[in-house]
Amino acid sequence: MTITSPKEFPIFKTKTPGITERFDITDTVGRKKYFEAKVGKEIEKLREYLKKDTFIAFLLGKKNSGKGTYSKLFMEAVESANVGHVAVGDIVRDIHAGLDSHDHKTKLIEFLRGNYRGFHSVEETIALIEGRDQSSLVSTELIIALLKYEISKRSRQALFIDGFPRGLDQISYSLFLRELIGYRDDPDLLAFISVPNAVIDERIKYRVVCPICKTPRNLKLMATKYVGYDEKDGSFYLMCDNPSCNKARMIRKEGDELGIEPIRRRLEVDEEVFRQLLRLHGISKVYLRNAIPTDVAKEYVDDYELTPEYVYERDASGAVRTIEKPWTIEDDDGVLSYSLLPPAVVVSLIKQMAGVLRL
Repeated sequence: MTITSPKEFPIFKTKTPGITERFDITDTVGRKKYFEAKVGKEIEKLREYLKKDTFIAFLLGKKNSGKGTYSKLFMEAVESANVGHVAVGDIVRDIHAGLDSHDHKTKLIEFLRGNYRGFHSVEETIALIEGRDQSSLVSTELIIALLKYEISKRSRQALFIDGFPRGLDQISYSLFLRELIGYRDDPDLLAFISVPNAVIDERIKYRVVCPICKTPRNLKLMATKYVGYDEKDGSFYLMCDNPSCNKARMIRKEGDELGIEPIRRRLEVDEEVFRQLLRLHGISKVYLRNAIPTDVAKEYVDDYELTPEYVYERDASGAVRTIEKPWTIEDDDGVLSYSLLPPAVVVSLIKQMAGVLRL
């Protein structure tokens, strides 16, 4: 899915003439200053726009490409309650869990009677949701209805839709989704997120979570303040830096050591959908690159916008020392690249969104 040619998938320039300050974009306060410096004018225009208008943005990218992260950082930057993130997977899971409530089930049935069109009765559809294996896919017709149900509960929010279309058979449905959910006059757009498999692979392989507060981190890409060393197996490990967790050892989820292998087929389907929609005409597009070739990086981005890699070593006393360096990977075309931190990608998103909306 990585497209290295700028003509096919443009490289967005976040480096801005006249801005020499280094921002800590891993911190909320630092990100606020960073966004104001890099795209402050566009943020103000977006805030004004969102007071009375909306949009629909389909987030398109591989599983674990950062769709939720980018939309949430966009919301953080514009500071508007009039923007929402709708994840299709979350909708299906939440509705499945909510059917235990009589009131929730009644409201859903009433909505489906007026909005669902498909080859099952409403009663059969509810039974399908209640009894289905959550690892299987529900019908496209039902997904459309559930999307409409979720959106009906949001008072005219601008929306980032995450997880639809998911398959090639759903592409034609997505072309008409704006009309189906009642946003006939609002602009819609496709936001393409290009992320190399190598980035997704290492995000999975090295991710850990605190067993107490459930805060996620990554041994290689998102270190904590405290790092320990296991004498028994000769490995380093992160300790949660939440004071209430008392430096609890963070743990890996079983199976994560396999990286992308269990989801490789899913990534291939995601890429097919991605490439099909890249060729679509008649709709505005936003291009978001997670990775940038190392040989042009200095021209396009500031060094603090690059994702760091953390490695560890022990000194003579046995204390662990953390070393930070730029993280390099090969993209899907074999080009040596840097991965960008999420706020840098969101700067590109904000700038392009302002252009698409003609602000």
